[in-house]
Amino acid sequence: MERLSVDQIIAHIQAERPFHAVAEDYSFTLKIDDYAPYVCGAVHDGHQFREELWDNCLHTEYERWFEEDPETKNMVISHPIVIAGCDSRFEYDLNRAPESAIYQDAWGKKLWRAPLDPNMKQRSLDKHHNFYRVVQALIDQLERKHKSVIVYDMHSYNWRRWDREVPVINLGTKNIDNDRFGAHVESWRVSLSELVIPCGIEATSKINDTFEGNGYFLKYITQHFDNTLVLATEYKKIYCDELKQIIYPEVVHAIEEQMRDRVKAHATAFYNEFSR
Repeated sequence: MERLSVDQIIAHIQAERPFHAVAEDYSFTLKIDDYAPYVCGAVHDGHQFREELWDNCLHTEYERWFEEDPETKNMVISHPIVIAGCDSRFEYDLNRAPESAIYQDAWGKKLWRAPLDPNMKQRSLDKHHNFYRVVQALIDQLERKHKSVIVYDMHSYNWRRWDREVPVINLGTKNIDNDRFGAHVESWRVSLSELVIPCGIEATSKINDTFEGNGYFLKYITQHFDNTLVLATEYKKIYCDELKQIIYPEVVHAIEEQMRDRVKAHATAFYNEFSR
């Protein structure tokens, strides 16, 4: 893996060079083994939190971890294009628009002891801006090459705060073109429902049951690219103990292993229909 500036990353993309890189400021990673017609993203995978923010933050390290999406990058790590955030959403949220990317409060609790210095805010917003510069360059290059692209937007959610039964996998589709892409949404839902998960967990999958796909990553790509489908794919946190902060690696591995073939097969079917 190389450490590259955003300009260097974009230059690699525009030249269609394979590379593995971490951004110069360590805010995100991008792996491109091959310029395939699909991308896997994990914008909430990160846990880093700038030291200058520590004393001013009212949320504990555990509270931040609880709301992040650990292991979502690892669930798709084998695929040819994977982009993932390294920083915690508590510094800035890549799945929110710039004007709301820096939290004032989070899940009902005030976040900062004192208002953030404008320079501190700007350092975070610069990272947000640079991430989307790369997203823009990447999807633009892939659409030019393949005509259509599909993005698997990986997330997880805390099921313990729900007072009803919730699906193991939820697809958020409110902000995509369901008339055009609905059949591929449903085929993705069905494919995920066939996952075999350790401990006898049934891989229930539903559409817009817990979340509706209102994230900025999905909206940004959908609004800027007419021929790219983004599938917001949320896993119930069956792969960890939310209360004890323990990851179950056998569950993560089982999901990742099965996602290798399922993502590729689904992306191929989408490409065959929309890239003619």
